[in-house]
Amino acid sequence: MSQLIFNQPSGDKSALEDAGDFTPRFDDRGLITAIVTDARDGELLMVAHMNAQALALTIQSGTAHYFSRSRGKIWKKGETSGNLQTVKEIRTDCDQDAIWLKVEVAGHDATCHTGRRSCFYRTITLRDGKPMLDIVDDEIHFDPHDVYGK
Repeated sequence: MSQLIFNQPSGDKSALEDAGDFTPRFDDRGLITAIVTDARDGELLMVAHMNAQALALTIQSGTAHYFSRSRGKIWKKGETSGNLQTVKEIRTDCDQDAIWLKVEVAGHDATCHTGRRSCFYRTITLRDGKPMLDIVDDEIHFDPHDVYGK
């Protein structure tokens, strides 16, 4: 599979906002934000980052790849857990500085490394003047210890 080459964005704002060349605007670290939702019901699954290589691999393979800032490398989402993300649609925003992936999740139909469907399983509430976290989705789809060996 050959590497896709993305053109640099031009200074023409209307070119960014119209149909035509996809010219993603990566930040100063070479990353673009990726919002990931379930293609079936629109549930927000995760937010991640992609570099040019991860974005190209995603477009070419149809399977979501991301750039792990903590590990400093590309990873194919679900490669270890079996919860691969098959991309059904990729969108970009008006400035081409964010990506929206609509995916189908294989395996346990879970995205979060905690075993939950979504990484957004907690709400933030204010109690006694202090922000606190409450778990609103406690359904575990797989045991992370079994999958990741941690």
